Amino acid sequence: MPRPVTLFTGQWADLPIEVLAQKARSFGYDGLELACWGDHFEVDKALSSDSYCKSRTDILARNGLKCFAVSNHLVGQCVCDVIDERHKSILPARVWGDGKPEGVRERAAQEMKDTAAAAARLGVKIVNGFTGSSVWHKLYFFPPTSAAEIEAGYRDFAARWNPIFDAFDKHKVLFGLEVHPTEIAYDLHTTRLALEAVGNRPTFGFNFDPSHLIWQGIDPVKFIDAYAGRIYHVHVKDAQRNLDGTSSILASHLAFGDHRRGWDFRSPGRGEVNFEEIIRALNRAQYHGPLSVEWEDSGMDREHGAREASAFVRRLDFEPSRIAFDAAFDK
Repeated sequence: MPRPVTLFTGQWADLPIEVLAQKARSFGYDGLELACWGDHFEVDKALSSDSYCKSRTDILARNGLKCFAVSNHLVGQCVCDVIDERHKSILPARVWGDGKPEGVRERAAQEMKDTAAAAARLGVKIVNGFTGSSVWHKLYFFPPTSAAEIEAGYRDFAARWNPIFDAFDKHKVLFGLEVHPTEIAYDLHTTRLALEAVGNRPTFGFNFDPSHLIWQGIDPVKFIDAYAGRIYHVHVKDAQRNLDGTSSILASHLAFGDHRRGWDFRSPGRGEVNFEEIIRALNRAQYHGPLSVEWEDSGMDREHGAREASAFVRRLDFEPSRIAFDAAFDK
């Protein structure tokens, strides 16, 4: 049976969920991956009101949609990050508080624990998100950076996230990290370090998104093959490198959508990602969950893109063969 095709609502948080649900159905989606910002899925309301979660599922049901995952990337980012004024714009006021960094990190950690409880109330078993990282800014190793400093960053991740994962275990919810620059894991090697840091506990897996791998020069298929049992959710998003001899893969301090950037996101099927091989790898991994379109393309109207992406994913997906093509010759 084909996988459900869903739309991640994070890039549509300016629209009320009722409006977006109607649009998503008209675009051809089976469900929504609800972001924990805008009015799409509010963690505090889910825990304080007996009727809130039913209101979300009722909106979905009226539009023939389901929810397979919720996502709290923005708050998760602040659990391990070196906090500065940029983080204020992505956090609820109750989490930002007075902005003192350690307090922000502690409140963010509590909000992630609460997200697990809220997801369970909604009847959802996957929360996707970010972790942040206390060592991302030490990426280049200059000024000289010791191995001990990096190891301390992974210990910090474990110390801050293991109690969160305990809460996820309590509610029987899994966490899917979107492996991504600025996170504790951004490629295959750092993914291994992150898993080792938390003792390979099953709660911690991945929201696979090829767009963040391809522009770094990483083969997304190798990631699926290496961590097949940890793929808890999948984003469908594309990216394109535009290195012309003047720009850097580091993006040159140019905003998304600037044609001079060394890379940018693209609507699915319009970039470099080889989705054909990704579907085959997901079949090898026996991944049966949703294919969730995270639509980001600064050069395209989003409604056109979301509709096109829905059709693209449906054409793309297929079940693995249950019989060898030459089985008729077996004796």
